[in-house]
Amino acid sequence: MNRQEIIRHYQAHPQVPVLIVGGGVNGIATFRDLALQGVSVLLVEQNDFASGASAASSHMVHGGIRYLENGEFRLVNEALHERNRLLLNAPHYVKPLPTTIPLFKWFSGIFNAPFKFLGWSEKPSERGIIIIKLGLMLYDFYANFKRSMPTHELRLQTETREMFPSIHPDVQMTATYYDAWMPYPERLCMEMVMDAQAENPNAHALNYMAVVGGGENRVVIQDTLSGERWVVHPQQVINAAGPWIDFANEALQRPTHFIGGTKGSHLVIDHPELRRNVGEGEIFFENHDGRITLMLPYFDRVMLGTTDIRIDHPDQAVLTADEVEYMLDMVKRVFPSITVQREQIVFSFSGVRPLPSMDANTTGQISRDHSIRTLEAGNGTTYPIHAMVGGKWTTMRAFGEQMSDVVLTRLKHPRAHSTADRAIGGGRDYPTTPEAQYDWQERMVREHELDPSRVQTLFERYGTYAEPIIAHCANRPSDPLLTHHDGYSHGEVEFITQHEQVHTLTDFVLRRSLMAMLGQLSLPLLHELAGIMGDALGWDEAQRLAQVEATLQTLQSRHRVALSPEQPSRLAL
Repeated sequence: MNRQEIIRHYQAHPQVPVLIVGGGVNGIATFRDLALQGVSVLLVEQNDFASGASAASSHMVHGGIRYLENGEFRLVNEALHERNRLLLNAPHYVKPLPTTIPLFKWFSGIFNAPFKFLGWSEKPSERGIIIIKLGLMLYDFYANFKRSMPTHELRLQTETREMFPSIHPDVQMTATYYDAWMPYPERLCMEMVMDAQAENPNAHALNYMAVVGGGENRVVIQDTLSGERWVVHPQQVINAAGPWIDFANEALQRPTHFIGGTKGSHLVIDHPELRRNVGEGEIFFENHDGRITLMLPYFDRVMLGTTDIRIDHPDQAVLTADEVEYMLDMVKRVFPSITVQREQIVFSFSGVRPLPSMDANTTGQISRDHSIRTLEAGNGTTYPIHAMVGGKWTTMRAFGEQMSDVVLTRLKHPRAHSTADRAIGGGRDYPTTPEAQYDWQERMVREHELDPSRVQTLFERYGTYAEPIIAHCANRPSDPLLTHHDGYSHGEVEFITQHEQVHTLTDFVLRRSLMAMLGQLSLPLLHELAGIMGDALGWDEAQRLAQVEATLQTLQSRHRVALSPEQPSRLAL
């Protein structure tokens, strides 16, 4: 069913066993799990899928080595198990990543670390080689489940300088361990949505649907594109709104104070010298103020992050001038000879971590673990509301399964399937060796008579989900590359627009592709995309121009970048 058919279905049949509010990674993981069990479930998201906190992560899939310091062993153990599962289940979007920690001192933190662990001190103290070594040994122990990557190693000064010639002269040693990264987190969410709907005809996910009211046995939903309102009668509600959990509960007439999130901001930098020095692995280090920060190689760019600032309202999470200076200055902590200018920033993003409300003197001491808090029926509603508090990208499958089990128990519905070993989207039947990947691409070339370079690009971008895109492109009379971006073709843009619930130009440039993130946008490209998408969605000329203007406004207000006719995106702050 298309969007309007789904709305009409629920207007005629408003009873729904499970309503999920929030289409970020936790809500989508729960939606996927429930759909696989055969449950009738509706998910609504007030904006686009994965457009809030899920889009603002550091793009890491990791166990959280620093969480050991807070004693969150259960979380680290679970996260490392889930990291290894994601490497197997989504190999097209989750990639191994060597991570290097520069270490400046040998014994620092030995006495402070036990006090921090016991909760007797929140005072920052630089972590030395001994403390990091102990942490990595424990990290490796937890990562033994389905291990697919090497254990950690230490490098003395001479070997470190050979690897990183420009590294700070005070670095005594480096420690390298393996985690993973995900270049396309929003696409991973979209593929989970599509998988779930393909498995279960009674599972529906709708973006641009806001919960605007509740009470008694009903929830009022508003289509934010058309303004139309409709009502459903859920048996259970899952509040997976992330940083907006308390706002969603207030709309449902059940006010809470579950969330005490912190803002994290990132920069994407176009700096070839820095990119060469970072190499092909993340550099994960402690800044002068004790904050853990990172430099991540991101295709031909470098991502810098992240800040950790208390914030009251998630809609206010935008990059500030102070954060820009903080992140640009932190580069010199590792590479003192490299200067990054503001003009080299091509993109920024900020989001709020949906952390639990806690009293802590420092943001680093707030728990990163997740929990389910249930508001039982009563106080004006006939349905319970289960709030998914916290959560990390890495643990989304496990958290979704835990939430699903709570719902299944109340529905008296048996679990039929596990998602533990189930491939996601283009990770299904993914060829894992270079030879198998070559054979897969050769088969696509033979069967669809598409240019080998295009097949390779699409495979690298989508995994085996590239097959229907390849078929669509091959079936067009012609499929020219875009005039203003030779990495995409008309047919590819058309297919994504038609099949992935794309409703705005912003959806495509920010969440279905990396064009905005990598600073590849230009005004001519936006107009070209609006033309192709407009043909697919039936936009007239006025709507196409309005989409371009709306995208420019979003880029400047939310991501602090501006486009001009003469150059691609640059910082506008």
